[in-house]
Amino acid sequence: MYLTRTDEGANLNRFYRMDILQGLFGNWALEREWGRIGSSGQVRTDWFDNEAEAKQARFDHHMKKAKRGYQ
Repeated sequence: MYLTRTDEGANLNRFYRMDILQGLFGNWALEREWGRIGSSGQVRTDWFDNEAEAKQARFDHHMKKAKRGYQ
């Protein structure tokens, strides 16, 4: 999932990327990357016991970003 937020007047060009990945031992990860469009950004990986928990975390982050204007 790739979200962006732009505002020409405020010189705001940001991105937010989220991916769900399966680990080697049956665990699941939510990998998030964010930063200015055109840069490599920062990356954070949060681990979960099952896929449902990872999907719920992704949904929660998506809703937070949507409230802040990301599309």
